Amino acid sequence: MGRQKRGSGIVSEIDGGVAELLPDDGRPGRWTLLVDGYPQSAVDLDDPSRLDFEYMRRLASIVDGIAPAGTPLSVLHLGGGALTMARYVAATRPGSSQRVVELDAALIDLVRRELPLPRGADIRVRAMDARAAVESMSGGRFDLVITDVYRGARVPAHLASLEFVTAAARLLRPGGVYAANLADGTGLAFARGQVATLRRLFADVCLLAEPAVLRGRRFGNVVLAASAAPLPVAGFARAGAGDAFPARLVHGDDLDRLVAGARVVTDDVATQSPLPPKDLF
Repeated sequence: MGRQKRGSGIVSEIDGGVAELLPDDGRPGRWTLLVDGYPQSAVDLDDPSRLDFEYMRRLASIVDGIAPAGTPLSVLHLGGGALTMARYVAATRPGSSQRVVELDAALIDLVRRELPLPRGADIRVRAMDARAAVESMSGGRFDLVITDVYRGARVPAHLASLEFVTAAARLLRPGGVYAANLADGTGLAFARGQVATLRRLFADVCLLAEPAVLRGRRFGNVVLAASAAPLPVAGFARAGAGDAFPARLVHGDDLDRLVAGARVVTDDVATQSPLPPKDLF
């Protein structure tokens, strides 16, 4: 199929399927990326700090909270999509050094061609499997590692284990933060296992999700944050509560109760995250 125009959008074959870039006719410069029909990310080229997807705003609250406003950070993004979070960090924390790992080289080419990165931003993108990348890097390099990797709308199993998180945690500077975006539904079995796994490695862990997701009433995103140092959970909670789609922060004793009985996930038992319902999108 190659690259095609479809109406005002762009459709292109990529290594992992078919990507679509759909413009927002009401807001010039705003694009949504879909892969095989699943919304992946949205970008506002004129204002990269504007984030339309709620899970992106959850991740942004972590970026905002871990250091004083405007302070440059060293960030590793595992999963690239439309490079939305890298653009956000560059806009809100000028001078940041960012590395992005995205398996799909054709997707990288499409996004960089059609949605150019801001000039002067130190953002380097590498086509590689996320786990292979973290296992190949030298330690103590990053203030923040964000894992946001999906294949066919599911988090791959090899990125959902203690062994993977151990490799990613090794890349953090002292006091650095690990964050992850995943999706789960009734019972939150996948998310609970991921929290238990993070707690094996990190002294402080928290979770952000909409109340309906936490109660198992609907399928949705769950954002996790973890650190060897105390997390700024009050700031995360304020940001979540003030969002257009409010999120609840779960931490401490509340998190104990949520994940009671969940087991640490190792490579030998790791699974993909569950498929979203067919009618979700």
